[in-house]
Amino acid sequence: MTQMRARAAGVLALAALAGSSSLMAVTVAVPAAHAQDGTVGEIRLRKLEAEVRALQRQVFPGGQTQFEGPAAPPPGTTSPGAAVVGSPATSPVTDLLARMDAIEAQNARLTAQVEELSNRMRKLEAQSAATPSAAAAPLPAEVGETPMPAQTSAPAPTAPPPRPRPVVAAPPAKPMPPSAARVAAVKAIIKPQTDDAGEDDYTYGFKLWEAKFYPEAAQQLKMFLDKYPRHKRVSYARNLLGRAYLDDDKPREAANWFLQNYQADKKGERAPDSLLYLAQAMVDLKDTNRACIALGEFADTYKTEAAGRLHSLYDETRKSAACN
Repeated sequence: MTQMRARAAGVLALAALAGSSSLMAVTVAVPAAHAQDGTVGEIRLRKLEAEVRALQRQVFPGGQTQFEGPAAPPPGTTSPGAAVVGSPATSPVTDLLARMDAIEAQNARLTAQVEELSNRMRKLEAQSAATPSAAAAPLPAEVGETPMPAQTSAPAPTAPPPRPRPVVAAPPAKPMPPSAARVAAVKAIIKPQTDDAGEDDYTYGFKLWEAKFYPEAAQQLKMFLDKYPRHKRVSYARNLLGRAYLDDDKPREAANWFLQNYQADKKGERAPDSLLYLAQAMVDLKDTNRACIALGEFADTYKTEAAGRLHSLYDETRKSAACN
């Protein structure tokens, strides 16, 4: 029994010596960025010392007879001292040495990270020192003081680039007032005076268009549509308004009125005409695709007009649109 205790005491001395040297290696000061990792290592070493004391009480029984085992391992790991079925049991000293090896490995990783960060900081400082800093501009002198001359080595301050001026859209050009001769010619067209005031307004617009006073005709026809939205000449007026714009080289405005007249009343007296003139307006706008669509709609919807009253205009428009 005495010989067995002597051997155990020798083993315990080696374990204590190893634990002491490991504790000295881990307690080396590390940068503040790794203080948390160092604290974890210190806690584990304290647990290690407690396990050494428990081993001492097991080898030299006396006093407290209750066994104090090692602390529970972290979650997800297997305790080094846990017995596995089919594997030989390990001694408490072997377990302690294995845990000290893990602490030393962690300390080595932290040391490598500190060295890597230090190298990066040195490279950044070297790059910063190699980049010349811009010279500070001299402060403005106070009232009554003579401004200090700028250093000859500093580069001359450059003037700030001029601010771009905001782009102001030019106001639309005002239309030229009609000449006295034109005003006189328009006044020479007599407006009819009958019992149907709406018919008189439409007829007056038609006469203006017939005399090729297209802007005046458009103005008169718009006034008619505003005053008499349910008049029997509404389909005629919208179609004629589109023709006034088309003859005045304004195909986009003309297309809007032709389309409106067709969609408002497809059975209106001038709805077929508007659909055909819509194709003409699209040809003028270089949109032959929509022109052919309008012509196809005209041929399907107004077969009688396509073969009769509007036959020549239909063929002419199809040729200009080059539809298949």
